[in-house]
Amino acid sequence: MYKQNTIKGSFSLCGKGLHTGLNLTVTFNPAAENTGYKIQRIDLEGMPVIDAVAEKVVDTQRGTVLGKGDNIRVSTVEHAMSALYAMGIDNCLIQVNGPEFPILDGSAIQYVQKIREVGIQEQNAPKDYYIIRKKIEVKDEETGSCITILPDEDFSITAMCSFESKFINSQFATIENMEQFPEEIASARTFVFVRDIVPLLQAGLIKGGDMDNAIVIYENEQSQENIDKLCDYLGVPHMDATKLGYLQHKPLSWENECTRHKLLDIIGDMALIGKPLKGRIIATRPGHTINNKFARLMRQEIRKHEIQAPIYDPNQEPVLDVNRIREVLPHRYPMQLVDKVISISGTTIVGVKNVTSNEPFFQGHFPEEPVMPGVLMIEAMSQCGGLLVLNTLDDPEKYSTYFLKIDNVKYRKKVVPGDTLIFKVELLAPVRHGISSMQGYIFVGDTLVAEATFTGQIIKNK
Repeated sequence: MYKQNTIKGSFSLCGKGLHTGLNLTVTFNPAAENTGYKIQRIDLEGMPVIDAVAEKVVDTQRGTVLGKGDNIRVSTVEHAMSALYAMGIDNCLIQVNGPEFPILDGSAIQYVQKIREVGIQEQNAPKDYYIIRKKIEVKDEETGSCITILPDEDFSITAMCSFESKFINSQFATIENMEQFPEEIASARTFVFVRDIVPLLQAGLIKGGDMDNAIVIYENEQSQENIDKLCDYLGVPHMDATKLGYLQHKPLSWENECTRHKLLDIIGDMALIGKPLKGRIIATRPGHTINNKFARLMRQEIRKHEIQAPIYDPNQEPVLDVNRIREVLPHRYPMQLVDKVISISGTTIVGVKNVTSNEPFFQGHFPEEPVMPGVLMIEAMSQCGGLLVLNTLDDPEKYSTYFLKIDNVKYRKKVVPGDTLIFKVELLAPVRHGISSMQGYIFVGDTLVAEATFTGQIIKNK
């Protein structure tokens, strides 16, 4: 089981803001399990904290801007979020002394380097992946932008970009897993077209933009006078207005660096979903606006399926088959209600029961409308929990488990012949003095049909 991570120590980065031009410092701090990403404006009264989630995004025109209330804003967060997500950091408190993160060199590489320097701290809580089980898609008919996610065993992204430019007309880039991020994506810099710079300046943006923190693309010839004014603003020598191409001090790292940066932005915006994903994203003409629409939709999907069913492949060999279960549990027909165990760890177990029309309880519950009794569903779930704790003992057959308490029982859907029950039971705390508390869920397919918390006691047989 993968565990959540935070950083081992704090680190800071300093630089100017892309849009404000202010000298800024952003500090990354370790955070407790299940904290997620939080951003704190330490320059404002009360030092307000913004949850870094998709619903808090208030602007996506030239970057991802998070907001809280009327006046609290933090912009240009996507590069830092991308680095945290790709490096497997789940929990982090980020403090900044201004309205945006410093742009640095326009990429995420400095964040990656600092995370590697301070190290990554594994925590006790399990990493809560959201596993994609079906195709999910968001489209923008006007722009032609589309983001699709499909089931996959890992998190991967393919971006396809089409720019109205002879220099970068059509490109694509792919990252198969986040381990490739530091070397293949993190150094990809943001980019801007000369034709867009003047409107951005007139809008009061990119006051901190220069040739060291962006790839500048000059493709439509302008007057020498206009180019001279632009060079003066950027603080670079005057250039020949008839020579089109890329304008930057550092040459391109890859021919498709611009699209790799789009990948970087997608990862940063997906970090605002709040859970790591297992699925493959295919992004066509991505941008912060469509990215945020997709992230919001994913958060809605996660709320609908807050508890995800374990993946059950009937072809896989069981971890504990019916014969081993009989060695561990004292239950026999008609009260052995777990057929096999398909996954077990120190804190979690997944078991299976196939419900057939031959179950003895269907004779009276009910002959004309067979429904599995709710108490037997909880009994079956608790047997799975008993297997979890007894399997850790040297001589499990010498012990039995007994209920002490059952709480928060919820039935969501009836169980009938033909259903396959999948049990997921988790320890809520380490077993102490033979007492164990557990949270259990029962699924049919992807549907949660029942849940409960229960406490049991392990007693040695006489």
